[in-house]
Amino acid sequence: MKKAIVTGADGLLGRRVVAALRAADYDVTGVDLDTLDITDFAAVRRMFADIAPDIAINCAAWTDVDGCARDPERALRVNGYGAQNVAVASALVSSAVVQISSNEVFDGQQTAPYREYDDTRAANPYGYSKLTAERGVVAVNPRHFIVRTAWLFDENGRNFIHAILNAAQSGKPLRVVTDEVATPTYNVDLATALVALVDSGRYGVYHLTNGGACSRYDFARHVLDCAGWHDTPITPITLADWPRDSTPPPHAVLANTSAAAIGITLRDWQSAVADFVRQHAP
Repeated sequence: MKKAIVTGADGLLGRRVVAALRAADYDVTGVDLDTLDITDFAAVRRMFADIAPDIAINCAAWTDVDGCARDPERALRVNGYGAQNVAVASALVSSAVVQISSNEVFDGQQTAPYREYDDTRAANPYGYSKLTAERGVVAVNPRHFIVRTAWLFDENGRNFIHAILNAAQSGKPLRVVTDEVATPTYNVDLATALVALVDSGRYGVYHLTNGGACSRYDFARHVLDCAGWHDTPITPITLADWPRDSTPPPHAVLANTSAAAIGITLRDWQSAVADFVRQHAP
């Protein structure tokens, strides 16, 4: 039985990855901040030496994008150098490593979807910390999977879908941007695709999102329609109307070119959102 370590195992994606790996008959050790701080290289190295995994999947990250903008050094320490610690420790025990990255390594200035080897230019401090992670992992462990994704949602924790539905139910006015475009991605689908990618043994850079693309406004409209809130109005606004500490890339759609070439694709985002709303709408 192959052994796996999943960091950030208590997070939204980490939980799904642990479950998907166990369903695929992996012996999984899931760790989170209370059991392993990935910024502590000595501790990471000891754990990897003790377990000697075949694969390490780094889901640990500081995902508060606005928080990263306020404290970019912490973002680098956790997202950038923490990821490098995991990659070095995995290399020392001849383990492959999966690094979860983001569409925000791109600046979102091109209208065409980004392919895996398009030039990166981070949109903000969060994106820069993720780009630092990518480069660090590639530099220290040749057996790497860099997996970029976007706009993750799941039933636990805070997510865009719950925010929209909660606002609609409470009668709060909805104002959603029309000029931020990417792809909503269901963690269930992403975790399944990650296990298939690991099992392929095809190292490299991959884009894994649900299929298609939409604006935040279109995303919100689809959520409300799936929940039966067809008459709930949404006021369209722009990013300039919604000031925040971090500036997201305006058009950072990811093209799944590499994974599709080996037969790994995810269903379209509309179907994924509809399934989620049916099962988990508050």
